[in-house]
Amino acid sequence: MQNGEASIKKALDKKAEYGPDIDLSRYSMIREQKIIENLEEAPEDVKKRMESVGITSSKETERDGSIMFIDNRISHCSNKAPDGVEIMSLKKAMAKYDWLKDLSWKLVSPDKDKYTARTYEEDADGTFVWVKAGYHVKHPIQACMMLGTDKGMQTLHNIFVIDEGAHAEMISGCATGSHADDGVHIGVSEIYIREGAYFSYSMIHNWGPKTSVRPRTGIQMDRDSKMINNYVILNPVATVQSAPTAWLNGEGASCQFNTICLAHPGADIDSGGTVILNAPRTGAEIVSRSITKGGKMMARGHLIGNSPGVKAHLECKSIVLEDGGQTLAVPKLDTFYADVDMTHEAAVGKISQDQIEYLMSRGLSEDEAVGMIIRGFLVGGIKGLPQELTDEINAAIEQSDLGH
Repeated sequence: MQNGEASIKKALDKKAEYGPDIDLSRYSMIREQKIIENLEEAPEDVKKRMESVGITSSKETERDGSIMFIDNRISHCSNKAPDGVEIMSLKKAMAKYDWLKDLSWKLVSPDKDKYTARTYEEDADGTFVWVKAGYHVKHPIQACMMLGTDKGMQTLHNIFVIDEGAHAEMISGCATGSHADDGVHIGVSEIYIREGAYFSYSMIHNWGPKTSVRPRTGIQMDRDSKMINNYVILNPVATVQSAPTAWLNGEGASCQFNTICLAHPGADIDSGGTVILNAPRTGAEIVSRSITKGGKMMARGHLIGNSPGVKAHLECKSIVLEDGGQTLAVPKLDTFYADVDMTHEAAVGKISQDQIEYLMSRGLSEDEAVGMIIRGFLVGGIKGLPQELTDEINAAIEQSDLGH
């Protein structure tokens, strides 16, 4: 998917297909940040923001590895399982492994839009994770991507390789620092899941109310591999546009995209995903659970059946809590084969007063009743959520004003 330099230069002004356009000239690339040798010694404001996205220094001993970027510089990297996992900056990995050149910029085209082109032009660093063949990660790997400077722009290029027969879980927490509400985060991620491998990848985001977020993700899956991709954003943000693409190239591969989202007033969130089922017995599920409190929420899903014998389902459900918000669902199913099982459903509604009154009759206050219903809606019906992620979602709801 490598493109010529001329097309990449031209793409620096290319608007994305979806989401509001962002004037990148308003933001600066910050390359100098403090190195944090031990996460427990991180500044208190940094630790607080880390904890808001499930990345805590006290849990580092319960992780098989940790990596952290603040702005555009790696600030921390530690590995508790060096025999089975490689964790390092992408630039360091590219210098160490010649074979990585064949994986870089193959699943995400650098001339896709201005955000990928800028990341390519900046020769962006990022996270490299390689889980070696047959290794089963005992504890999750954690990554933290933080915007630490107001009016700053973060461009990251990540490559993850889950080798043949390996199993891994990764938690990626993204946040802004306490004085960096207005910024841009661009994260290009290329994920390779080899034959028989399993990868659970959960992203928890807590950006500033003026932050714009533009992840660009490509996933290649081989025979009998499995991936669960969870994307969670419950806090105020200016604009998000996220739509990963997965190519299921090996027979028996399966993936699931789960989005859990709250659109606050003023937010413009465009999320979803595309799964291209290129082999028999492949399966996919795209599930979106969203709530709008006055912001705009767009849920997209595209399933493409390029082989007979595939099974896929697309589901978008949304609750409107307050007038003035907007929720849209755009499900798409494509195939040229008769022997496929592909379905979709979409629903928009409100919290039932009968449900609230029933729970109140059982001794709950109205706020508690609404909070319980919302928790059940956001995580109910989504299979494969790690318990830790469920706990983080519940904690975020408790700390928010959803029940008021």
